[in-house]
This record gives sequence, structure tokens and C-alpha cells, in this order.
Amino acid sequence: MPNHTRPRKIILDLAVTLDGFIEGKNGEVDWCIMDDEMGFVDFLHQIDTILYGRKSYELWGQYTPEDGATDSEKEIWSLVHSKEKYVFSRSQKGTDHHASFINDNILEAVNQLKNKPGKDIWLYGGASLITTFIHLGLVDELRLSVHPVVLGEGKPLFIDVKQRLNLKLMDTKRFSSGVVQLCYQILRTEE
Repeated sequence: MPNHTRPRKIILDLAVTLDGFIEGKNGEVDWCIMDDEMGFVDFLHQIDTILYGRKSYELWGQYTPEDGATDSEKEIWSLVHSKEKYVFSRSQKGTDHHASFINDNILEAVNQLKNKPGKDIWLYGGASLITTFIHLGLVDELRLSVHPVVLGEGKPLFIDVKQRLNLKLMDTKRFSSGVVQLCYQILRTEE
């Protein structure tokens, strides 16, 4: 049931390597472990909106699992595609039958989304959109699944963050795959 008493939270949910990368140097994510134990389906039931950068949307926003995908993978992608999607882009405008595009006034547009009735919002990424949201103070929670791999190089989770983020650990989960999930609330300084 939607919570009408508080603004919806924006949750950055990502897989990250132990050395802080969200993808390898060639965009590879083959190191990312997905298993039912990690509760990703539960997370997808907690949200009703997904926010993408243009490149992330082009790669994953309309992704269809290949033949031979597990029932779990099919369920995950069906749930992902059932959500309302917004794409932040400087070049694409309007809608494309699957998503609405936001080109400017990001703070206003996102605050309007947060204040609409509904479930929480997943900030999918990419890295530059994550940085923009952090700079604008729009991220409420981090849900990072740290995978047991060190890549040595790739695309880092945090790029060009200019201010300190103080975090409060809300939950930690350890999975048999070796993944550790860390859930943090971003603490805001009162003005």
C-alpha cells in the first residue's frame, strides 16, 4: 500500500565490486551475481518508478532476457518493465512508449515525482546521473551489493563527488554467494 504521509524515497540500488567499480573497463558486468537469496524481487515490489541516465536506459531499459533465461530472470525483467520509467537526457525528448524523458530542471522534476503518491523510486544510474543526484541532495538511501571481486579498473561508483556524504547504516546482509549488501540512509544536515 502506498505511503501518502511522506515523500517517496529515492534509493540508489547497485552492484559494486570490492574496489568500487559498477562495471568493468569495457562495460562488462559478468561479475554480477544474481540469486533469489539476495531479495531483488522484494526490492522491485518496494518501488514503482525507475530513473535512468540515457546510456543506461539504452543498454538496460528495454532489455529482454535471452532464450534459456531462468524463470527468476524472466520474473525480474517482467517486474522491471512494469515500472514507470524516466530517462534523464540532454538529447532525447518526450516519451518513447516505455519512458518519459527529462531534459532540464532536474531538481524540480524529481521533487514532483517524490511528492506524487506511490512507492519508492529506484535510481538505476549511470555514474554521471548518480553524481548529479548526489550533488542535488536527491538520494535518500544507498543499497549497495558488494560483490566478491576486484576488477582493478572500470567505471567507479562515485565520480566527482564534491561534498562529504554522512551515512547511517540501516541494514547489512551476507549471502552464501559472498555478496554483502549494505543499506545506508544519507544523513542531511539541518539548515
